[in-house]
Amino acid sequence: MRHLLDLSTADLESWLESQGEPRYRAAQVRKWLYERRAGEFGEMSDLPKRLRSTLETEFQLWTSEVAATHRAADGTEKLVLTLHDGHRIECVLLRDGIRRTICISTQVGCAMGCVFCASGLDGVVRNLSTGEILEQMLRLSRLLPTDERLSHIVVMGMGEPLANLKNLLPALALATAPTGLGISARRITISTVGLPEAIRRLAAENVPYHLAVSLHAPDDVLRNRLVPVNASIGVAAILAAADEFFAATGRRVTFEYVLLADLNDGPEQARQLVKLLAGRPSLLNVIPFNPVAGLPYRTPSDEAIAQFRRILESGGINVMFRQRKGDKINAACGQLRRSLPPPPTVTPVASHG
Repeated sequence: MRHLLDLSTADLESWLESQGEPRYRAAQVRKWLYERRAGEFGEMSDLPKRLRSTLETEFQLWTSEVAATHRAADGTEKLVLTLHDGHRIECVLLRDGIRRTICISTQVGCAMGCVFCASGLDGVVRNLSTGEILEQMLRLSRLLPTDERLSHIVVMGMGEPLANLKNLLPALALATAPTGLGISARRITISTVGLPEAIRRLAAENVPYHLAVSLHAPDDVLRNRLVPVNASIGVAAILAAADEFFAATGRRVTFEYVLLADLNDGPEQARQLVKLLAGRPSLLNVIPFNPVAGLPYRTPSDEAIAQFRRILESGGINVMFRQRKGDKINAACGQLRRSLPPPPTVTPVASHG
């Protein structure tokens, strides 16, 4: 059975025509999925009964199962999803005032190897399909009461989004469509470790989304240690691609910087960042390290964070320090991981003797 969410609007319209149904039924199906948050085809009451039955026979609406739901006191919720092949991914709903932001994954695991991030600890298995990306959005949307809507999407979960643009961009197109989630493209951010050719592709296609580049170090020596894939890329190439993105789209790039105690949080790194970013129309988003079980890295002291911030601000850098959310349930930046299903429970056999 095909995953309904893998079909584009045109594909769904063509299939409906093959069933003798008018093309406008596609918009009705989309409305049930994205606006009314239907959980099964049987709920789509304005579709003919025969069509609902055929949809159930031909398509799967959900291809994952919710393995676990974690809720934090700050309103953050994390879903652990088991995919059709048994692998698991995680996605997050964050509540902040009136904002309802979701953080979604694009791959099972991650191949970029950032040493402080849980997502890549076990490597990468595969890309997620367009339907699997959309399914995260719909499952997270269903956590909201009926009078609340999703407002923002950050593609900052598990995986390197720019390594899966083929499946990500169609999913985001449906997220922004009036017959989809109707989220403004200006409220969607795609994160990347910094893949210059893929950044240039985004610039050439003039996609309407914001770009966030995970920098984490101001020079290649340190970045090679923290982000091993940098050895084949280089900070200069990443910045050049980011400059091209701004020139082509007019949208400033956000640079993400995870602050690690005694590694990249010193005054010298802050001064190097000032030199690196001075004059660039960008935002530096600093994220104090969120602890990950089994990793040796630490969150900097309040004093170190304050000093880092003073140097950046005095150097004229547009900087923001991210508020920590969801860290108590391992849902904060860098904490999502490719968790494995629990081993089967073995029931001991009673002894008779």
